[in-house]
Amino acid sequence: MQTNRFQELTLSRLGFGMMRLPQTPAGEIDEAALEEMVDLALRSGVNYFDTAFPYHGGMSEFAAGRALSRWPRESYCLATKYPGHQIASRYDPADVFEQQLKKCRTGYFDFYLLHNVCESSYDVYTSERWGILPYFRKQKELGRIRHLGMSSHARPETLEKFLDYAGGAVEFVQIQLNYLDWTLQEAEEKYRILTERGIPVWVMEPVHGGKLAQLPPAQEAALRALAPERTPAAWAFRFLQDLPNVKMILSGMSDLQQMRENIRTFSTEEPLSPGERAALFRVAEELKGAVPCTGCRYCCDGCPAGLDIPLLIRSYNDLRFGGGFTVPMQMDVLPRDQWPDACLGCGACAAICPQGIDVPSVMEAFTEKMKTAPSWAAICKEREEAARRSRLN
Repeated sequence: MQTNRFQELTLSRLGFGMMRLPQTPAGEIDEAALEEMVDLALRSGVNYFDTAFPYHGGMSEFAAGRALSRWPRESYCLATKYPGHQIASRYDPADVFEQQLKKCRTGYFDFYLLHNVCESSYDVYTSERWGILPYFRKQKELGRIRHLGMSSHARPETLEKFLDYAGGAVEFVQIQLNYLDWTLQEAEEKYRILTERGIPVWVMEPVHGGKLAQLPPAQEAALRALAPERTPAAWAFRFLQDLPNVKMILSGMSDLQQMRENIRTFSTEEPLSPGERAALFRVAEELKGAVPCTGCRYCCDGCPAGLDIPLLIRSYNDLRFGGGFTVPMQMDVLPRDQWPDACLGCGACAAICPQGIDVPSVMEAFTEKMKTAPSWAAICKEREEAARRSRLN
């Protein structure tokens, strides 16, 4: 098993993400299957287990605690998260933390994360009213948290802003990173920011929610021609293993077969050749079929609506590929008159675009796509409910 040093710890480079645990036909966590997976992981050298307060409707922490407590506490590292992105007024830090310790059957967490620090949660996480960061810094001083970090789907500028606010309290950052999101979600820029600050990178969604583990036939064939025995998922993991500041790669494994395959991938080191790396980026571009915006911003100066057109095009590209909840979060923090449907259709942007992009048509398509995105209605409803609770408080 590949390992990394993180301060005083030796960590397996593969971590068990516990957001997609095996389930029974009734939809409950299959704890017998989970115990088999935990046992295989620990016997194979995987020693990092990552859960969170909301996973599996709040049941993941219970299941993790039961499965892991059968093993000596020093044999594994346990990570969980505080759900400030779901509004602190519902989840008092002290109340949540005490619940989590009991649910996970432990006296301390090796790693504790502020969950999804992003544009829509930034004000909650930095509010003096809730005192979230000071509370968890105190828990670290008391030894109930060994290492404090954060997960984030934020844009690079928001990531930097929060790290400045935290003033060195954040020891590691978990971001969505894979060869597709390297450009699709600005992961390359986030990786650069964290590396330059000396902050180790933890990876979530290494196969983009499973999409990179099941490639379309043409793209899979192109990769198999280079390495016939390497699976699409293994290609994605090898890409991450080549990034020296990536210290932890979390995989949301749902069965023993996935775990065996991942353990096999992480049992040896096979650096990608320059040609293989280039092939992965070609696959990424083919998968995206993206609007080819380069972010030159020529279009912004003459926009009578004042839209941030490159940002909107980037979000549109993300949504087209299945951006899930990240795009609604991005739109949620923009003023309503900055959404794509505010485009006047004047065409001034298209006339000046070096790439010849028909921007008004893209804005129209984005607006229609937003209406049909599966997660859009639910997230907008949550935001409305959060705003209502805020007014009541």
